[in-house]
This record gives sequence, C-alpha cells and structure tokens, in this order.
Amino acid sequence: MSSFSEAGRPGRGRRVILWRHGQTLWNVERRFQGTTDVELTETGVAQARRAARLLASLKPDTIVASDLKRAANTAAELATLTGLDVTHDEALRETYAGVWQGLTHEEIISRHGDEYAAWKRGEPVRRGGGELETEVADRAAPVVLRNAEKLPEGGTLVVVSHGGTIRTTIGRLLGLDPRAWESLGGLSNCCWSVLGEGARGWRLLEHNAGTLPEPVLGDDD
Repeated sequence: MSSFSEAGRPGRGRRVILWRHGQTLWNVERRFQGTTDVELTETGVAQARRAARLLASLKPDTIVASDLKRAANTAAELATLTGLDVTHDEALRETYAGVWQGLTHEEIISRHGDEYAAWKRGEPVRRGGGELETEVADRAAPVVLRNAEKLPEGGTLVVVSHGGTIRTTIGRLLGLDPRAWESLGGLSNCCWSVLGEGARGWRLLEHNAGTLPEPVLGDDD
C-alpha cells in the first residue's frame, strides 16, 4: 500500500496506526483465540520489542489497547519507549466466537464447515454462536474515532488490538460494505496498518506493514 505521504505533512491530518499483538502459542497452533486471554510467547515479546522501536520513532501521541494480555503486553513495550500511558479498553478485544474458541483451523472446518464457508462468502455469521463482524466494528470503531478526535493536528494514535477486530475497524472507517471486509488481508503478528486523515475522510495508507514507510513518489502522490 501507499505511505504516510498525506498524513505525514504538517496540517494534512491525523493518522491511526492499528497494531496487531505479538505471537501467542495459540497463533502457532492455529487455534481461534477470540476473547480467550492467551499470553505472548517469547517470540511474541521479541516481536513487540522490535516493532515498538520502529513505532516509537513515529512519535505517537496516544496509545490505546485491548485489555487482553497479548495486546496489553505488546502495547507496554511501546509505552516503555515513549513514556506514554496506555489506555486499556475491552471494546478493542478480539471477536467473541463462542464454541469456535480454542479450536484449531482444521477442527473448525471439520465441525462447522458450512458456517465457516458462509462466513468466507461474506454472509453475516455468528461464528460459534458469537459476535457478528458488524457488532465488533460497532464497539471498536467508536473507540478509535473518539481517541483520534482528541489528537492534535498531524497527531498519531496507536491502537493495539487483534487481527479480526482491526480488519472490521478498518472496513468500518473506510466505509466499505461489510461483505467486502474479507478483501482486506490479515495482519501478521506485530504488523500494523495505517489510516490517514484526508480531505474525503480516512484512507488506508499502509496494510500489514512491518517496516517504516517510504514517501509515495509519483502520480498518486
């Protein structure tokens, strides 16, 4: 995706960095975590520390995070480097997925294949009897917007959350039809996406990034 070219210029708007937590054991085992409070692995802590060094160089103004340990502990690494406090909000938790939680990807397909297929088609599905993706966006997107509105002109908000929640939030803030949210690819552990405030609302400037951005040079600048 493109870079911070619009949001990074003085007076050209605010930016929101949506940062996924570091690796957990359930990530490695491909288990659906949902709202289960799973700790970071040693690798996950190392990922958070590496990413925090990069994100700290962007001089964020505010950090908000899910209160689940994997997100809260990831956010803590950035807080240590920046001196900022972290505001924890349960509205930024991952999608609650009922009986899917704790199951591996293969177990979900084996036991709930029709439900899984319907979700992948973009149908509104309560996976495992849990939340709809639109309900996740209903709780998470307002948290992002409230905190973004408090930023100074050209300021930066870091939101530390979960892959599914970040995807639904991006979809909502960009005004995409919920059936199209799946077209936004997933985030790797400790990678991030960036929304910049432009003249016509929020724009997706970076997606699943793990390095600092380069300016956009060319016709789309």
